[in-house]
Amino acid sequence: QVQLRESGGGSVQSGESLRLSCAHSGYTRSSNWMGWFRQAPGKEREGVAAISRTGVTTYAASVKGRFTISQDNAENTLYLQMTSLKPEDTAMYYCAAPQRPPLYLLSPQQYHYWGQGTQVTVSS
Repeated sequence: QVQLRESGGGSVQSGESLRLSCAHSGYTRSSNWMGWFRQAPGKEREGVAAISRTGVTTYAASVKGRFTISQDNAENTLYLQMTSLKPEDTAMYYCAAPQRPPLYLLSPQQYHYWGQGTQVTVSS
């Protein structure tokens, strides 16, 4: 059984940083990629960043240069380091994994397994 569990969310001021973690179990990374996604109230879920098993990364334009995705494969943990946070980064953040290699790396529809999410709130 695949389980993903996010942690590390919280409330911060604009310009501050947070690091999210996602502990996963039961998932065989044969499909290579894992990702971080977010959903703000009233908005569609969107891709934030994704990373291959070998460390290749991709980012949404809105977070590139501010967020860094990383992983510890030995510990089965995915991370998202977020710096220079803005109020528009406020959302529920989810980690996710696909059943098969995703065609579009930041498309939520390509991912099958999801955590319960962790809330990030950035105030100005």
